[in-house]
Amino acid sequence: MRILVTNDDGINAPGLKCLEDIAAQLSDDVWVVAPETNQSGASHSLTLHEPLRCQEVSERRYAVRGTPTDCVIMGVRHILLDHPPDLVLSGVNYGTNIAEDVTYSGTIAGAIEGALLGVRSIAMSLAVGFNEDGEIHWETPMAFGPKIIRQLLESDLPNEVLVNVNYPDLAPDDVAGITIARQGRRDQQNLHIDERHDTWGRPYFWFGFERRKSNPIEGTDLWAIYKGMISVTPLHVDLTHQPMHDALKGIFRGEGKV
Repeated sequence: MRILVTNDDGINAPGLKCLEDIAAQLSDDVWVVAPETNQSGASHSLTLHEPLRCQEVSERRYAVRGTPTDCVIMGVRHILLDHPPDLVLSGVNYGTNIAEDVTYSGTIAGAIEGALLGVRSIAMSLAVGFNEDGEIHWETPMAFGPKIIRQLLESDLPNEVLVNVNYPDLAPDDVAGITIARQGRRDQQNLHIDERHDTWGRPYFWFGFERRKSNPIEGTDLWAIYKGMISVTPLHVDLTHQPMHDALKGIFRGEGKV
């Protein structure tokens, strides 16, 4: 099995090394194509107005001056064109990708692009910031990741469906289990805008995100992480809201073909 590994935290991120080690437990044919620099928040964006730079930094490891989407396209359609990957793994992200995070996340976008290209794709992220000792438990995805991936590969993933896996901010022995969850929604806005001034007195702004807990609905990815469980959520790129689609057809009936 040929595996393509990418991320949005960049080619030197510790989470990427973690995912490479997970992939190595599944196959000896692992390739890495990751952004040259941190692309967190890039979502499913493409680089269209400047050339892409791609450098082989070591054997089977490439850094792209672009987004995670660029990286997956480069990997599937150029670097591995003669023998495309059987699996795309994206992550392990430093921080969760749950609830509305999935619409911003470059980690999720890497898996989306893999699914759109017809490759089974899995995104993985690790919760950080809620652990009082401040320790980052990379050993948790290492402990559970290979088995989760094997089990997911045994399932029949439909086309254009990717799987979003999030690990709690806990050591492996403290994980409460694995649950299949649906995408949640935070009940509070964690974004704040920090206004500052440069040496010329001109204002500039930083977007910041506070790690505050919501009050999630049971069965969602948010709820699972707060309960110390690994959250596994199938996602797809069809954003159609079916109930409203059906309602609008009723509203516009009689106006011609709907």
